[in-house]
Amino acid sequence: MSRRARVSPAEAGLPDGGARRRTPGLRREEVAVLAGVGASWYQWLEQGRDISVSPQVLDSVARVLRLNNAERRHLYVLAGMNPPVPEVEPDKQRDMCEGLRRLIDAWMPYPAHIMDSYYNCVLYNDAAASVLGMRPGITQNCIIDFFTDPMYRSRALSWERNARTVVAQFRAACLASPDDEGFQEVVAELKAASAEFAELWERRDIEEAGQIRKEMDHPVVGLLCFESSVMKLPARPDLAVVLHTPLNEADTAAKLEWLASPEGRRGAMYPVAG
Repeated sequence: MSRRARVSPAEAGLPDGGARRRTPGLRREEVAVLAGVGASWYQWLEQGRDISVSPQVLDSVARVLRLNNAERRHLYVLAGMNPPVPEVEPDKQRDMCEGLRRLIDAWMPYPAHIMDSYYNCVLYNDAAASVLGMRPGITQNCIIDFFTDPMYRSRALSWERNARTVVAQFRAACLASPDDEGFQEVVAELKAASAEFAELWERRDIEEAGQIRKEMDHPVVGLLCFESSVMKLPARPDLAVVLHTPLNEADTAAKLEWLASPEGRRGAMYPVAG
């Protein structure tokens, strides 16, 4: 009812008739006509009665009431149905990307990057470049590079231990959108490029994204130990922030601070092979 009151007849494409209306916004009957449902049925919907609803009808009502993505999902929950996949509000795309850039830059001197649903790397900070080897000239897809980038493979001491988890988490992401051709393309490319991935993929393990322990052998400072955390953003469900937190081992935090210093940057310009 509150959302119905916020939509004027003019906004809904209806003539106001020039008469004073007792009801602010749209009347129930007007919403029903615009949504293509019966007036009595719509009244029962507002009253929360036990009636049958379909996603198509709920989407029609959401469209007439001009609900945003979060409100549309909430409408599904109120109707006792599984909400649709979250969508990105157009007006949040630019602002969120700028805010996320500030976030990962503020995470310095620790590695951080942002990836989309297909694990394509969208943004990364300087520490991710110097430690994880993120750079122009590679695929910029986190799971493809995990299996195919020789620099990352040479540095990742925990590679074999983490490979199964990485694949299981990616399969969970794929299963959330089983008909998405983007996921299918990534899987096909990886199967062709890596027999190791193909073998792990056939195991059909599934895990939700969370935390992974990583051990890296950096060519300048040696052993680095991290806890990698993947965090989803409700306002940008198409993106995930991956933050690497140094563990209290191998003097990791101090080494990262040195790598980010002017002296460390000069020293890392000409690393040994790998």
